[in-house]
Amino acid sequence: MSEVTVRFVGGPAHDLERALPAEPDGGPPARWILRHPDGGDPGLADHLYERADSRGGGWTMRFVHTYPVGMTE
Repeated sequence: MSEVTVRFVGGPAHDLERALPAEPDGGPPARWILRHPDGGDPGLADHLYERADSRGGGWTMRFVHTYPVGMTE
C-alpha cells in the first residue's frame, strides 16, 4: 500500500504532517478521522478532516468538525 504525506490545516492538528494511505488517484482519502494528534489524552475527542486540493505542491486535509469521544465508533 502506498502512502502520501499531508499537512493538516485548522483545528487541533494545525500544521501537523503525517503519512496517510493513498487512494487510487494518488491523493489522500476524502475524509480522515484524526484521534488525539498531540499524543495527549486519548479520551478527548475525534477530529474530522477532509481532503483539500494539492495547490502549492502538497496535499492538505482541512478541519471540519470535532466529535465527542465515541461518536465516530
